[in-house]
Formats: sequence, C-alpha cells, structure tokens
Amino acid sequence: MTKPVRIFWRIFFWGFGCFILFMLMLSWGWIGDMPSIDDIENPSASQASQVFADDGTPMGKYYIEDRVNVQTKDISKHVVNALVATEDKRFYDHSGIDGYSLMRAFLYLGSEGGASTITMQTAKNLFTENWATRNFLLRSIQKLKEGIIAIKLERNFTKEEILTLYLNTVAFGDNVYGIRNASNTFFQKEPDRLNVEEAAVLIGMINGPGIYNPRTNPRRALERRNLVINRMVTKNYIAAAEGEILKKKPIELHYRKLNENNGLGPYFRMILGEEMKKWCKEHKKNNGDPYNLYRDGLKIYTTINPRMQLYAEESVAKHMNAMQKLLNAQDNIKNGTVWKGYENVIEAAIKQSDRWRNLKKDGMDEEEIRKTFDQKTQMHVFAWNNTRGKDTIMTPYDSIKYHRQMLQASFMVMNPLDGQVKAWVGGIDFKTFKYDHANINTKRQVGSTMKPLLYSLAIEEAGFTPNTTVYDQQQSFGGYGMVPATTKTCTGAAMPMALALAKSRNCATAYVLKQLDNNGNNGAKRLIEFLRKCDFQSNIPAYPSIGIGACELSLIEMMQGYSMFPGRGFNAKPMYITRIEDRNGNVLATFTPHRKEVISDVTAYSVIKMMQGVMTQGTGAGIWGYGDLPGGIEIAGKTGTTNDNSDAWFIGYTPQLLAGGWVGCDDRFIRFNTESKNGEGGRAAMPIWAYFMSKAAADPNCGIDTRLTFVKPEGMSEINIDYSNGGIPVLGGEAEDMGTGSEKDYEIPKNIKVEDIVPESQLDEDARAAAKTTENAPKEKDPKKPAADKPVTTPAALPVNKDKKAVMPPPKKPGGGK
Repeated sequence: MTKPVRIFWRIFFWGFGCFILFMLMLSWGWIGDMPSIDDIENPSASQASQVFADDGTPMGKYYIEDRVNVQTKDISKHVVNALVATEDKRFYDHSGIDGYSLMRAFLYLGSEGGASTITMQTAKNLFTENWATRNFLLRSIQKLKEGIIAIKLERNFTKEEILTLYLNTVAFGDNVYGIRNASNTFFQKEPDRLNVEEAAVLIGMINGPGIYNPRTNPRRALERRNLVINRMVTKNYIAAAEGEILKKKPIELHYRKLNENNGLGPYFRMILGEEMKKWCKEHKKNNGDPYNLYRDGLKIYTTINPRMQLYAEESVAKHMNAMQKLLNAQDNIKNGTVWKGYENVIEAAIKQSDRWRNLKKDGMDEEEIRKTFDQKTQMHVFAWNNTRGKDTIMTPYDSIKYHRQMLQASFMVMNPLDGQVKAWVGGIDFKTFKYDHANINTKRQVGSTMKPLLYSLAIEEAGFTPNTTVYDQQQSFGGYGMVPATTKTCTGAAMPMALALAKSRNCATAYVLKQLDNNGNNGAKRLIEFLRKCDFQSNIPAYPSIGIGACELSLIEMMQGYSMFPGRGFNAKPMYITRIEDRNGNVLATFTPHRKEVISDVTAYSVIKMMQGVMTQGTGAGIWGYGDLPGGIEIAGKTGTTNDNSDAWFIGYTPQLLAGGWVGCDDRFIRFNTESKNGEGGRAAMPIWAYFMSKAAADPNCGIDTRLTFVKPEGMSEINIDYSNGGIPVLGGEAEDMGTGSEKDYEIPKNIKVEDIVPESQLDEDARAAAKTTENAPKEKDPKKPAADKPVTTPAALPVNKDKKAVMPPPKKPGGGK
C-alpha cells in the first residue's frame, strides 16, 4: 500500500471517527440542546389554553401559537393519505431518515426536493429552535439533530402516532397550528369530518402557509390542492376518475378564526385571562415550573351559559344603539359645547394614544406630533352597524372626541343561589373599547340601587317592616351637614317604607339611615359594616350620603350584594370557573360556590316584596313596555340614577336569576341633560334587562320557569302594603332628584363652624317644630301635594289632629333589632 493511500485511509478513518464522535456528542447533548428520552417519550409543543362555556361550547383561547391537539382517531384518513402522498411517500418504509431522498438532495443540491421526512419535520417542530436560520453551519447542525431525534422518535412511537404528532404541530398560516385548529378555522368542522378536497387544501398549505393560504391566495391554493389530489391518485389513495371530478370543484371556504375580538364573551375572557394568570403563577407543574396560560394547553371550564351570553350581548347592542342616537341629538353634543372647559381631557387622551406613542418612538418632536392630530386623515372608527365600524375622514383630535362621546354599558347575569355567572358584558364593543366596566376595579356611583341594602339593614337590625312609617324630610347629621343637600325634593309626607323605596324617595331614605343611630355619623358606619358583611371590597367613605348611593362600587359587588334577596338571606360570591384541566384532561383545580347567611329569610322576603313594588308601583313600572316579558313572571328590582344623569343603573331578579346593568360615559361630564328623563335608570339601563329576560325566558335552553314565585318563609304573615298611602300622592324620587350628589356635597364648608350647625341633641325638637310649621303655615296650591284645606285619608299608623290633617311626629328610634 503506497504512502498516499495510507494517508487517505488514515484521514478517512480519523474523519469518520470524528464524525461519529460529533454525532454522539450531539446525541448526548454535549453540543447544543438535545431532548432527553423522557422528553421524546412525552413530547409537547406550545398549546393554546381553551375556554369552554357551561355546556362545553368553545368560547375562545389564550395562545402564542394557536394550537390544540387531537387524537389519531379524530383525524380523517383523507388528511393522513394526502400528507403521506405529498410530503413523504416512503414514510411507511423508512426509520426516520429516507436514504433515497437524502442522496437525491445531496446530488441535486435540493433542486429536486428536500431530504426531510415527516418524522424529521416532527422533530423540528417539537424539539429544535432557530430552524429558520440562514447560517449554513447552524442549519447543518440542526439537520443532523433532526435526523438523530427522528430515529429516536421512530423507536418510541408507531407510524400513526408520529403522523398525529406532526399534524398537531405543523403551521397552517394565520397563526394557526395543528390540524384541528386548521379544519375549524378554514372549514368550520372537526378534522375527522374533512373530505378529500378539504384535506388536500390543508395539506397543500404545509409547504407554504402564506403562499397557499386559500383566504389570501385562492388561485395558488386551488393549484396546490389539485397537485395534492394528483399525488393521492399516484399513490392509489383515490381513483383517477374521482380525482378529475374533485379537481373541477372550487374551494368552498368557511373561514372564521377565534381571536380576542370575536367569539362569545370577549370582555369576560379578558377578565378570566387575568384571573388565570394569577392562578398559573400560584400553581406549579410536576417539574416545579409555574403553569403558562399561553403555552400549556389548559382547559378552563366556565359557568357562562352561551345562550344567555348571546342574549345579553344582543340586548346591550339593541338598547345602546338607540340610546346613542338620543345622546347624539342633544344640543351640546351636536355643537361640541359639552367639551368646553374639558379640553385637558382630550389633550391627556392624545398623549395616551397609540398614534402619539408610535410617532414618539419614531423620533418626532412633540410639537410636530401634536400638529398631526389636527390634520384630517383616513381612518376606521366605531359605528353602530353590523360590522361595528366604518371608514371615514376626520382629524385624530375629532376621533378622540367622537369615541369618548360613546355611551358605555355593563351587564351581568348570575344565578343568585350559587353565584354562577351566566353572562358578562363589559362594554359596547371589545374590538374598539377594551376597558371592562363590569369587573371589581371599575367603580361608579350607585345611586338609588343602594337603598334596598340600607332598607334590609333597617329591617334586620332596627325592627323596621315594609309598612313602618317613614318621613320624607331632610335630615341633619350633625357635623356632616344635611342629607339630602337640599330640600327641593323633600315633600314632608309620611308614607310606608315600601312606598318610599318604590318612589325612590331620597329624603325618606335619609330618615331611615338616621334611625339606625342618632349619635353622630354612626348610621353611616353601621351601613358600611353591613356592606363589609356582604363582602363589598371597595373603600366606602363614612359619609351619611352613602345611604342614598353617593359612593362608588362595582357592578360585580352590587350583584353579590343583591344575591341575598332571591337567595333567601344567603349572599353568593360570583364565580365563573368550575374546573381547570391540563392538556391531557387531568383535573388541576375545581371551584365550588361560596355562600353565607347575612340576613334572615324573613328580611330577604320583606325586601323582595318592597322591590316588587318598585316594579309595579314605582320607578321600575315602565319595564313592561320593553321587550316581550311573559305574563305572570315575578320580578323584583331597583333603578338607580346618579348626579346629573352621569350613571344609570338597574338590578333586578326573578326567583331563578339575578341580572344587573350600568350605563354611562367614561367621562362623567358627558351625559344626558338633567331636563331629560333619558338618563334615568328606568330608561337608560332597565330596558337592557327587559330585552334580555324576554329572550332568555322564551328559550327553553335557558331553563327559566316563569311560573315560579318568591317563597314566603314558613310561619311568616303575608305582607300587605298600602301603595295608595291613604290617598296622599307621593311622586317618584328619581324623576325629580336626578341623582344623589357626591360625598363632598355633604361636607361642612370651611367657612362654617361645626357649632353653627344644629346640634344633634336638638334634632327631635327641630323636627317637631318643622312638622308643626308644615301643618299650620299657609300653603300655596301645589299639584304635587293635596290642598291644605282639604281633609285627606291617612294610613292607620299616622296620627291625625282634630281637623283630620296628618301630623308629622318627631323621629323616633324603632324597637330593638333582632
């Protein structure tokens, strides 16, 4: 053997040995990362976490890569046949590496096809990173890794399992991964129901998801589909005649991709996502890492009823569309004067806009950026139409004003017996307005919806009943001033407490609060303690004005507070998750209702009877003019209207269901004029409830029994209320008050000393004097009150003088509480 030959073989064997050593180092993970045997036996790819309604209906996903796995049995054979025929026709004959394809790729430098097999592509999808790099050395190492992992996969999985792994991880464009998501997105069907031509479309996309996307490139997608069909014919998966027929068919696409802006309950899913992020941080996987909402394929089962959610969204849209037209017709909205004095609000919004941030990032000077907001440009804005948007030309400055003038709304439906949330609407359009108005962090002044809570406290702890006589008089709270702030709506009339609630009398409500404690401001503190007992979490200032709703609370808190009425005294904490599973269906967490007794069954029923009076005799009586509510259905509820019509509320319930809503603008100075009744709770918020209940009650799938009645506690006497007040008319309070004022309206002005205010000890005398003055002073004729010179019929509990005129006695503390 000549010296050159010996040198050649020496170099060859040394090189071969180095190559083997290099391959072993790759396999052992000494060079770069290499999955362990355990990883290979239990492969995982980033999977989207899925959200399901209470009947299993998919609601949406959280993902970085939109991927959901499926089992082998749930994949159509046409998909598998198309894949093998197109991507790896010798798949069933090799052991992960196809020698023929490898040699062909080497000789023709890839021009006649690549060397990757389906198994190698699966390895790439599952275990390798930076596979799209253009660095030749790195890419070569990646290909060697793919080959090693492919061999290991073939040793640990059957061919069918490898095909399933591949189809669960491959990309189909539009950020859609996996055959199940692809079939649902492009054809709205499960992968086991795909026919030959649909399977060919999807498999054809694999080689170029962007190029062969039937949504964006229908012609290329059609050509690619027909190529796949030809290859299926070549492999004898379908007959040639059938292939010719299929190639003549057009692509029948049914494209619908679930994302954060569509699907059921987008506001709810946003809030749920934040809750789930907290849960993931607090819970660990077996390897000690916290769960990842966007990668770990969690299955989140919720309490949302899909039919009720749909009806809730439809009801909000129907009513808010009409209300926006009314607001837009208001003079100060049409001429723009509503913004006078509030230009700083727009300037602040400008600097918070995406346009400002993007131009700032591009290095533009702030002065120049500001000028761009006064230049007209083409843009897409929200509109009340079928697409919730329209193209128009306006300045960005005007666009900000336009969107901030939109009335917002929140609406929630809940089972009051267990707290399960059945529907959640946080705004008018999630795509444009991402802020949720139903969650615990969004607080608005609640107005008269506070009154049932105060009255329940008075019944529970101070011995009141629905027929207890109360007096519609302004009340002094010592150093905290007078409540209400003015006497303009105080009639001075006596009436049953139930009538005061029905007519939403602020002055009578202040009287009730006053009777809870006559010493200082303890009545307000006592109410706050009661609200804390009901699990209200918001910071509530101890002003007496909170009794008439001059405090800010969230809708979800108010829902929990009201649950004790149909819940027969038991408060139910709102819950919206029933269980969480991992990607394999193992249960990670379950959630059960949290209920506690806060008032007696007798108190709850008493308040129910009073709130039914609101719906038949008071501010809620107009509900029967909206929607198509079934006759005989029992409804109890309360309207709420706050200062200057800034907030409108309605919370109502049947024996089975509790629902509540709020309506208003994010900027409180944008509102219906106080001269208009459109801003009242009975008009702005209550119709949403009526529209929803009309639809839900008519749908058997919602399970609402309209024949059910509120159950009177055993042994309790029936409550009969004289809403005629013995013939003394009592006008509705909200129509006159237009709200409650704020806490600051009841603070003592700095230029007034505390001692200048009527001392607490003199209140009874003052009240008695006021009553006598009211009785004896000459009175002007007032259509709102009975004439002074005419006898009136009074309730039995109200004393009369010799002239048969009602006497207003001094306020007295009712008997001891229960």
